[in-house]
Parts: sequence; structure tokens; C-alpha cells
Amino acid sequence: MDTTHCAVDGWVDAIPVPGPRDTATFDLVVRPADMDALDDDAPDTIVTCTSGDPRITHELLNGIRPGDLLRATGILVQPPAPGEPARLTVDALEVLDTALVPVLRDMVLDRYGDYCVIFDANANANAEAVPVFTAHGTWVGLADNPDSIAHLIDIHERVNGGDA
Repeated sequence: MDTTHCAVDGWVDAIPVPGPRDTATFDLVVRPADMDALDDDAPDTIVTCTSGDPRITHELLNGIRPGDLLRATGILVQPPAPGEPARLTVDALEVLDTALVPVLRDMVLDRYGDYCVIFDANANANAEAVPVFTAHGTWVGLADNPDSIAHLIDIHERVNGGDA
């Protein structure tokens, strides 16, 4: 197998996942520097990355989001067969740019301690009722508006002994 020590710049494709023996794995979408010279329908290169370094693993599992632009440095192993992704064992990681924070437009699930509420942007803009549940899924009721959620939770705790 052909191996090379290199740095690869690319975007994180999906949330990094924990692996065996305190490792983390993620895919980088890599585009060539001479993108203009390629056909419009040329596929991106996917590089599968793994790290066992505790600092890098912690950062991957707690701070990296899809869309972040990273520079991963390490040992690159060429794929054993055409069409398979190259593998990079990462020994250094640098965040070059962070992904934009997504704007939540439709429905949002929010926590209030042991309670969950569902905000529907379209309905709540018209001051409609807000559904409230316990974290275990037990129905609490409809708050008349977002300002009355705490009052509804307080009533539920007094009636049910404070246990969600």
C-alpha cells in the first residue's frame, strides 16, 4: 500500500462518530485547487479520516459540525481498490472555517428542565398554543403562548408532586 504524510483541506460531510478504542471517524469532502479545469459534474473526493489522539477525538466529538472546513494532517493511505475512499490517520487538526449556524425555520424542540416544548414558527408567530410534554413523553398540556409555558409547568408540578 502506498502511504504519504500530508495535509488535506476539506469540509466535514457528517457529524464525526466515535469509534473503537477511543477513536473518532469522519469524512472530508475534498475539492481540487484547480476546480475550474474540471468538468462541472466531476465528483468530489471523499477522504475517510480517523484519529486516536485524545485531544483531536474530543474536539471532533464535541466541537466539529457538518460544513466545517478543516485541515487534517497525517498519514494518507491510498484506497485498496478504485472507487473506495482514501483513508487518513489524523495526527493534527486545524479548523480553517466554521459552518454557518443553521436558522431553524419550522419546528423546534426546546427543553425546560424535565420538560419539552415544541415551537412551530408559523403557529407561534400567530400566538397559538405551545404543546408541552415531560422529557419522558407524558402530555402536560397546551400553553396559551410562549410566555405561559413556565406557569403551565408550575401547575403540572404542583398537581403531580414535582416529578416530571
